[in-house]
Amino acid sequence: MLTADLDRLRLGSGDLLLDMGCGAGRHAFAALRRGARVVAFDADGGELKGVRDMVGAMQDAGEVPSPGVGVPVQGDALALPFPDGAFDRIIASEVLEHIPDDIGAIAELARVLRRGGRMAVTVPTEFPERVNWKLSTEYHDIPGGHIRIYRQRDLEDRLERAGLMLRGTSHAHALHSPYWWIRCAGGVNNPDRLLARAYHQVLVWQIMRNPPVLSLLDRALNPLIGKSLVVYVEKP
Repeated sequence: MLTADLDRLRLGSGDLLLDMGCGAGRHAFAALRRGARVVAFDADGGELKGVRDMVGAMQDAGEVPSPGVGVPVQGDALALPFPDGAFDRIIASEVLEHIPDDIGAIAELARVLRRGGRMAVTVPTEFPERVNWKLSTEYHDIPGGHIRIYRQRDLEDRLERAGLMLRGTSHAHALHSPYWWIRCAGGVNNPDRLLARAYHQVLVWQIMRNPPVLSLLDRALNPLIGKSLVVYVEKP
């Protein structure tokens, strides 16, 4: 289940994509299946090992066009080890809320995006995130946790000040918001409570099967309680 829409990003075969803060690699894998070349970038070497293993399995299964199109790179978001204008497309999904100097990270992303290139930036949406923070300090007050809540206009302003042009917004994963409210209300570190476990099974069903009823409900609720805000920008 992707947060950024690869169609709205206009990601095509052969494009070079930076998945900054790739985590477990879900956007990177989807981009590889489209024929893109991908650099999966993260500070966590453990996450990157899993990405590397998965890319290898995809190559063995013939799911990617050629070896070497998926490259994991470990590093610092404030000092990206790439030349100016290196990437056709960039995804930075659910990462800026973890970085103290988010303005510096955005400047680096803008630097390595080529002119005419597009980027999708996703962060937790303000309203669902504020509910989580109210219900549980453990949700955010941990090492590596969320250190800020973004208002949409604030994120857009930061991107525009970096020289990027807004190209649209959306919201995603509405059905995930109640799950995290349940988790936060009952102890965010206690996912085995009956209600949290039952709701998690619904999300697994959605992710694995995406039945029409859940897909329709998710789309209808996204403008109201979508857990993720997605902002699309272009470098002029």
